Amino acid sequence: MSESGGLRVRLHAVDAVRRRGLAAMLEAAGHTVADDTPDVVLCDLAPGVPLPAEAEAPVVLLSDRAPAGAQPAGVLGRDVSAARLDLALRAVAAGLLVRAPGVSPASEGFRAGWEDLPGPPLTPREAEILSLVGQGMSNKAVARRLGISVHTVKFHLEALFSKLEATSRAEAVAKGLRGGVIEL
Repeated sequence: MSESGGLRVRLHAVDAVRRRGLAAMLEAAGHTVADDTPDVVLCDLAPGVPLPAEAEAPVVLLSDRAPAGAQPAGVLGRDVSAARLDLALRAVAAGLLVRAPGVSPASEGFRAGWEDLPGPPLTPREAEILSLVGQGMSNKAVARRLGISVHTVKFHLEALFSKLEATSRAEAVAKGLRGGVIEL
């Protein structure tokens, strides 16, 4: 990481206009575009362009469709917002897997996710609560958002902590992200 708390990002983009736009987004988020010793590699791929063969850092791929056999740490659509891109880069640099909503883990080169998690799969409500907790919401805020009681939120959290073998909210969120159960 750079002194400012931003990441050193190597940027691969075939289109010069896209490259300038992505570089501006990265710099606005406090990251540095660098060719040497990056924390993360950001690849903007047009259809039919292959992923670079090797990278010395985790790869975040911006693509409408990932190339067959590619196993990047992150896959986002090419229309990604600056805020989502920043979050994804930071998550991947921290060792997490990131994928855009609606991307099928198996079809985009990710592990299936559920097999990596201890215990039975989470229910849709548990996954929804875990996702909201991952966004930094308190139990009370989650209860208001979902129209349920705080007691019910706590019940679901206890159940998903048990299923994920997690001892804290942060550990549960990290395991949910790694396993592909929740998304940024």
